[in-house]
Amino acid sequence: MLDQANQLREKMLIKQSDKPSKKTVKKTRVLAIASGKGGVGKSNFALNFGLSLIEQDKKVLILDVDMGFANIDVLLDQIPRETIASMIEKDLAVRDIIEKGPNGLLFISGGNGFNELFRMDDHKLHKFFQELATLQGEVDYIILDTGAGLSYENLRFILAADDVILVTTPEPTSITDAYSVVKMVHGKDPNVHMKLVVNQCVSIKEGQQTADNFTQAAAQFLGKEIGALGSIPNDLHVPEAVKKQQPLLLVYPNSESAVAIRQLTGEFLHLRVPYKLGLKGFIMKIFFK
Repeated sequence: MLDQANQLREKMLIKQSDKPSKKTVKKTRVLAIASGKGGVGKSNFALNFGLSLIEQDKKVLILDVDMGFANIDVLLDQIPRETIASMIEKDLAVRDIIEKGPNGLLFISGGNGFNELFRMDDHKLHKFFQELATLQGEVDYIILDTGAGLSYENLRFILAADDVILVTTPEPTSITDAYSVVKMVHGKDPNVHMKLVVNQCVSIKEGQQTADNFTQAAAQFLGKEIGALGSIPNDLHVPEAVKKQQPLLLVYPNSESAVAIRQLTGEFLHLRVPYKLGLKGFIMKIFFK
């Protein structure tokens, strides 16, 4: 596998050096949405956060990489024609599997069997590598809706992303599991940029207190600085939107949670985070680190 990785790295570096830049290419940032456990509203947040970025004139593609439990298509009430799994099986181009959602949102479903991604043979791995890299500059953000917890695959996606948003709730089990994610990620790479979102809060005070306690513990015991983007209230409009299989920001645009997500988006866009190598850098880190 190491020889294979080195060969692919060399091919990608050669491709990059062979193409002199004649114009400024849009920078594509890769953003991982993660959680310590299921049931915290991670996928719902990823979807509505993406739509909120679109409201700020950003072009967004959501890549559903929750192994075997894809949720974005369900939340949008759309059955994907193709998935990453079928792309690999049928040797399709990445543009053949991009689905169109509301307001210009783009998304790609992982599909069953996507967990085989990291066990592909050389030809399939190189194909996937090349195809995904063609999206560089096509969108402003690629949002990874990762699986809950810290599986081998989730950890690789998180470590390779430009930014990580960790979603938790004020519940003790959710906080403990989220802290475990921070501890593991920080141990692998102290430079991973992480931000916290506290979801399903009964009050602003609860959200602020939860965020303060979490960030202080991370700083004190891990030496990890994690800023909080903010909190999202426990809003009955959220489960109603899920039942309708429509995004909260579109069906209940003035709800408390929708307003909170827009505020979080504003905070995120004002962050000063160093730009890495974009999508190609993300791919190289996934397969070669």
